[in-house]
Order: sequence, then structure tokens, then C-alpha cells
Amino acid sequence: MADSPLAWWRRQGLRFRLTVAASAVLAFALAISASVLLTVLDRTLIDTVDESTRQQAQAVRVAADAGTLTSPITTHDGTIVQVIDAKGRITHVTYGTDRLVPLLGVRARAEVLRSGRATMLDGRPYAIPGPLRVVVLSADRGQTVVAARPISEIQTSLGTAGRVLLVGTPALIVLLAVASWLMIGRTLRPIAALRKGAADITHTARSRRLPVPQSRDEVHSLATTLNGMLARLEEAEQRQRALVSDAAHELRSPLASIRLQLEVALGHPEGQDWPETAEGVLEDTMRLARLAEDLLALARLDERGGVPARREPVHLDEVVRQTVDRYGEARLTACDPVVVQGDALDLSRVLTNLMDNATRHTFSKVEVALTADGVLTVADDGPGIPEQDRERVFNRFTRLDSGRSRDEGGTGLGLAIVRETVLAHGGTVVLEDAAPGLRAVVRLPLSR
Repeated sequence: MADSPLAWWRRQGLRFRLTVAASAVLAFALAISASVLLTVLDRTLIDTVDESTRQQAQAVRVAADAGTLTSPITTHDGTIVQVIDAKGRITHVTYGTDRLVPLLGVRARAEVLRSGRATMLDGRPYAIPGPLRVVVLSADRGQTVVAARPISEIQTSLGTAGRVLLVGTPALIVLLAVASWLMIGRTLRPIAALRKGAADITHTARSRRLPVPQSRDEVHSLATTLNGMLARLEEAEQRQRALVSDAAHELRSPLASIRLQLEVALGHPEGQDWPETAEGVLEDTMRLARLAEDLLALARLDERGGVPARREPVHLDEVVRQTVDRYGEARLTACDPVVVQGDALDLSRVLTNLMDNATRHTFSKVEVALTADGVLTVADDGPGIPEQDRERVFNRFTRLDSGRSRDEGGTGLGLAIVRETVLAHGGTVVLEDAAPGLRAVVRLPLSR
């Protein structure tokens, strides 16, 4: 089955389509221009002939009214003149003009006089080649002046102009098509360079960037935008690789511990304390489970591209009360009604991670407060974090070597999950000195 013309057109290259479109528009414009030019030229030349003929007729009428006409009548531009008296007889003519038959009959002369405009007349019946433009004026004593002028030269000039346009217009269209083809090809050359650069980019390339043209045009903006996208993709890939590498490193320790405990237990079953072994294996398994859960949470955050899973009104004060109730050592010092836009489960996880981090390192107390301006604070009285490390701990798999690390420490992903979740909700999170201890401050925009 043959494709439709539209389908065939869509399969053609951009260069071909632009060239054809530009040529078609030019051909249409030139055709309209040529038609208008010939029409205006014809009208202008005819009006010029009519005006000149009318002036000759006016001069003859003045002489006829004054009775000073001579025979033959003399004209300097080839105008044919007949003076007809009240009885319809031709009394005066120009040299070589018929003295017996008027150029226009009585009825035709009356019609031209009434309209006041020149009329077209075939001159061949009067032995005059080509058409004539005829003007009729009335004079005194019932006389009528009929003046005519051949316009064969005008028609010849118009025909010549038409032939010139007929030949020149297609030549101009072809010339423009060739010029358009070359110019469009030169314009699309940077795009071809972008395509080649994209084809040359491999997964293992150190610097995956596209060539940026020197011209400050749309192609330059496109190349810059694409390079920005490639930079973000490269950064995301590097983060993904780092995450996989760090996750593999974190998984290796509990897996090695489980394997060692089981190998020792199986190697010496008679002297093994099996409940103790089971507790050790369970502890490492729980560590693996927490790590897998945190990795899944980060993967979901990365997949959503920094956007909450849902955007719905969340009563943050209810989330705070429900979470704090699960921690016996925690105390709720303030809990004002606060409504924010976001995902309740994600916000609950933020507070849970902060509470786990605080209870893991506190000496005696954990205080939680939520104020009406959307500020959530979680403070402990533990050893705190040095100021130079308070931003670094938000990185993934970051654990400090200070007194805040213990054998039952976290995976190093809790604060990273907090930071990315809060940012996805349009808020901020910082760590401050609680003197003593550490205070986590979360600011979330209120729902409007």
C-alpha cells in the first residue's frame, strides 16, 4: 500500500523540507508579485494613454468651439481625431483618418459621453492594426470630438514584461532554492556536530560533553542545555556508583560477621553457645535489614527526583505526637498545630531518623518541640558534633570517628534521608550546638 503524501513528507530530512517550504513560499510570493506588477503596469500605461488622448481631444474641442479648426487636424503623438457635426457628418479629421465612417456610432458615442471614461475599440475594421482607446467629448453647435490612440505598443511591452517574468521567476526560485539548501546546510552543521558528539559519547567516557558552537544562537543554547543535562546525569551516575560501592562495603561487614559466627558454630558444635550465636546472627541480620530499608528509601527519593510521593495536607503535630510516644526517653516540650503539604509517611520517617539518632547518642534526655511557624527541633544532651562536621554528616554513609559512634550505630544513611526528604518538601534542616549536646532544626513551609 502506497504511503500518503503527508507520510512521505514527514520522512524527508529537515534540510529538504525547509528548502522546499522556502522555495514554495517564494514561488507563491513571486507569482502574486508578478501578477500585481503586470496589472498595475497595464492600468498605469492605459491611464497615461487615456489622459494624453483626452488632452488632444480637449485641444481639438477648443478649436472647434472657436471655429479655427484646420483640415487635416495635426497631432504630435499619433492620436486619431474625428470631428462630427450635429447631422452625423465627419467635418474634420487627422491625416489618413477615415472621413466617411465614424469610429463610434451614435449610440456608442452617447454611452461614452455619459460615462465620461475612455472605451476600448478594435481598430482592424478601420484599417488600424491593434486595439484603440477612444475618448469622446462634446463641443458647441452639436459637434462631437472623437479621439483615439492605438495601444498595440502597450500590449507588446506588457507581453515582453510577462515573458521576462515567466523566464526570470523560475530562475530566481531555483537560485534561491540552491542558496537556501547551502545556507540551511550550514545552519544545521552545528546540529550535525551535536549528533556526532552524542554518537561518540560512550558509557566509559571520562568527559561526556557535546561540542558547543561559538555562535550565540538557539543551537548554542541547545548544546549548553544538553551539556547541563549530561553533567547532571554524570553526577547522578557518580552518586549511584558511590552508593553501590558504599552499600557493598557496608554489606560486607555484617555478612562476614554472620559467616564467621556460623562457621565457628558449625566447626565446634559441642562447645558452642547456640543462643548467643543466634543473638549475634540476629543482630547482624537486623543491621542488614535496616541498611536495605534505608537504601530503598534513598532509591525512592532519587527516583522521584526530589519530589514528595504525595502532596496532601499533613497535620504535622499529630505525626510528632505519634512518633514521640514510641520513645520513652523523649519529652515533647511544645507541639503547636501545624499543617504542611507533603507525604505523611516521609515526614514521619524524618522525625523517626532524628529520634533514633538522638536516642542513640544522648546521655539522659531527648527533647522535641514543634512551633506554629513550622519549626521542628530534636535535641539531645550527648557529646554533640564538631561544627566543621555538622554539614558532612548529611552525606551518605558518613559516620564520625568521635564518641558518637558505637557498635550499635546506624547505617550512616539516616541523616542523608532526612536532608533529601526535607528538601523535597521545600524545607531545610541544620544541626546546631545544644550546649550540651546537639539540636536538629527542621523548617517546613506551612500549607496555605
